[in-house]
Parts: sequence; C-alpha cells; structure tokens
Amino acid sequence: MKYLSLLFFFLTSLQGFGQEISIQLGDNEIGQNETFTVAIVAKNGNISSYDKFPDIEGFNKMGTSSSSQTNIVNGRVSSTHSIIMNYSASQQGTFTLSPFTIQVNGTTVSSQGTTIKVGPPVQQQHNNGFFNDPFEDFFGRKRSEPNEFIDIKEDAFFALTTDKKEVYVGEGFTATLAFYVAESNRAPLQFYDLGRQLGDILKVIKPANCWEENFNIEQINGQRVEINGKNYTQYKVYQGSFYPLNTESIKFPSIGLDMIKYKVAKNPSFFGQNRKESLKKFYTKPVTVKVKELPPHPLRDKVTVGNFRLKEEIDKTNLTTGQSFNYDFNIYGEGNIAGITPPEVTSTEDLELYPPNTQQQINRSGSRVTGTKTFDYYGIPKEPGTYDLGNYFQWIFFNLSKNRYDTLKAHAVLNVTGESRKNESIISNDLGAFYDLIDIESNQLMHQNDWGILRIVTNAFILLIVILSAFFIIKRK
Repeated sequence: MKYLSLLFFFLTSLQGFGQEISIQLGDNEIGQNETFTVAIVAKNGNISSYDKFPDIEGFNKMGTSSSSQTNIVNGRVSSTHSIIMNYSASQQGTFTLSPFTIQVNGTTVSSQGTTIKVGPPVQQQHNNGFFNDPFEDFFGRKRSEPNEFIDIKEDAFFALTTDKKEVYVGEGFTATLAFYVAESNRAPLQFYDLGRQLGDILKVIKPANCWEENFNIEQINGQRVEINGKNYTQYKVYQGSFYPLNTESIKFPSIGLDMIKYKVAKNPSFFGQNRKESLKKFYTKPVTVKVKELPPHPLRDKVTVGNFRLKEEIDKTNLTTGQSFNYDFNIYGEGNIAGITPPEVTSTEDLELYPPNTQQQINRSGSRVTGTKTFDYYGIPKEPGTYDLGNYFQWIFFNLSKNRYDTLKAHAVLNVTGESRKNESIISNDLGAFYDLIDIESNQLMHQNDWGILRIVTNAFILLIVILSAFFIIKRK
C-alpha cells in the first residue's frame, strides 16, 4: 500500500515529462527462501544502457528481469521502465550492501545502500479461510471455492543463433544463446536455477572440433533488439566464437531451458494469492554451420584465417656491426589471435636473429574477437651493409577480405657500418679441453717404435698365466 500511495502521489504531482532515473531497493528483512532486489527505475523513458549491478556478500545474483508500466492520470500519460536484479541469500544472517553507483543511460545514479537481515525460510501464505478479501463480501463476490488460475500465452522464445552459416577451416563464427521476451509479452517469466542449467547446456552445445573463445558473460543484462520489425528484450546467457579445426560441419542440437512462468488468478483479489508458480521448458531450434576447405596452398593446414595487418617497431635502423637491435613484429586484426604462429624468419651468418618473446592481447566485444600478437626479436648484424628486413620476416595467412592467401612482410631497413664481425664468433667459441692443451704441451717429436718392448712384456705375462693354469688343472686330476 505504501508503494502504491507514493506512486499515485508522484504521478498526480508530475509537472513535466523529463526522464527520472532512480535506484529502488527491496525489503531489507527477508526469509532465506525469498529474494532481495535492486531495481533501476526510469520514469517517462526507457533504459537503453546500464552497467554492472553491485555484488552483495552472502548473496548470489539470480539474473535480471524487466517491467514496463503506462499510467494515465487526469489525462496525463506517464510511463515507468524497470530493470530488476534478483539476489538469493546463501545463508542466514545480517549483510551489508555498501553505497554504490550505476551508470544508466550515461548518467550516474547512486544509492546509499542498506543492511539486509536474512531469517529462516518463510512459509508461503495461501488463502485458506483465515485471510479473506474483505472487499469480496462488499461487492457480493465471496466464494468458497479456491481461486482459479489461468495460463497466459507468453510472447517469448529461446534461441541459439550464429552470425555465419558457412565458414572456412580456421575461420571464426560467433554463436549466441539467448532468451527473448517481446515488449508485448504479458506472461510473468523468471529465470530458474540458471547456473546449473547453463553448465549442462554448454556440455552439449560446445563442438569438440573447434577452438573456443568464450565471451564470459558474468551478468545477464537485457538489451533491446528488433526481430522482423518487432521489439524484444534479449537476455544473453552464453556467447562464444568458434574456429573449426577440420571440415566437419558444426551441429548445434536443440536444447531446452526451464523458466519460471506464473499463472494468474482468473478473479484477482486485493489480499488473496493472485499468481501461481510453474515451470515451462523453452527449446531452441537445431543449427548447422557448414565448414569448407581452404583453397590449395603448401601451408593450407598451418595458416591462420582472418583479417590482419602488420605494425612493426624497431629501436634503431642505423647501427654498427656487433651492435644489437630490437624488432617487434605486431600482427593485429580479427581472427583466432591465440592461433597465430610466429612469422617465418631467415637467419644468416651476416644477420644473427634470436627466437622471439611473445605477447598477445585478445578483445571480445559484440560478436567479434580482435586483438594483437607481438613477436619481439633480438638481432645482431655481423657484416656491414643494407638489410631489408622484408627478406627476413614474413607471415602468411588467408585474408578473408580478399578471399585469398596474403603475406605480411617487414618494411624496416637496417643500415649497418663498421668492420666484419663474423670471425669473432669463431674466436669466442670454446673449442674444448683438447685444444686448451696446445699451448702447454711440448713441440718435440716422439718416436713411435717404443711399443715393441711393451708387446714382449705383455705376451710373456699371458704365457705365464697359461702355464700356471695348466699346472693347477693337472694337479687336481
């Protein structure tokens, strides 16, 4: 009643039609089986964007729901659009929701927070004769039979969609799993045990023959979309980009999602139970993405597929022989960033190049996976001259924009002066202990015929052993 009175007061006293945005907190004393809510409320406007709802220690986020309401008071039209986050308490006790802010439609909206007391589970009250509608007798509608509930047809669906229906091996496509609710929907719906359901669903839909880039949706937010000229609120529950590893078609089967759907009372009363909870399963349609082989090429099984460009950085281009330099070969663009392999590098005696250090950055936004992979090389020129690094660094990929194989080549040029340093590498190498003895050994020639005496002594010793062996054998017999 308090909220209805406040709503009526604000509606009747409204002087303008500017958008008002506020944060409303639910009841701060609840049972463990009840939910606490944080709602963003926009009066005389829609909520087009908002950022993360606050985390509450001791509570789990159960997902968002939205509602819209239009009122006509004394000929004036006003509307309210709400986004509501539901929280479920993990245990009983007293918890603190600290002050927080939320960006809504580009405006910062603040809340002072509250203290939430969670008690034992609350038994749901039913109209069993102890709590009757006092207005039923007044209007002559008192009934002894239980309230009848009717099922309102929902205007909503569950769908898995992909942004492409056919791809090359290694070409990425994005799959989105979402629940859609039409603006015209009047059936009350709510997510049910989404974490557990989603874990089971992903085990089924994730293809085994693909590399996955998960968008890691941590919070389910409603987003307005238009489908066939009709407005819906889209609630994404999963989104990921997949990169096929072979030509086997990607098949996503039909999967189901249980949603809480409420039946409403046929004859609603002011104090009685006016809705009844039930579960309804929504199913997606099967989706298949065809995978085709890349055109013939010696490196067809190794190249990365996508749209990429080169950004190179070098700390110096004018140097002397023996002086080191650092060269960064940065590959950036859209595609499987994690699958990018180092460029083909040609190292010669004139220009010595060492294996690179590697860094990567992957961005997942909208339905695209973009990023940068950097290969940081260290090199030392041994001979003076001009070095076109395009002859040393090349990276081949399949360019989707051009639908053909393409090559990223270095453009940097080294100008090297000074004397040859190739022989220094031979001098600096350790040739082993055998060569270390050269300086300390005598240069005097030695006669090699002294081995004859040694052979006579050895043969005599062997003959003595044979004679002694024969003597002992005869003595035993």
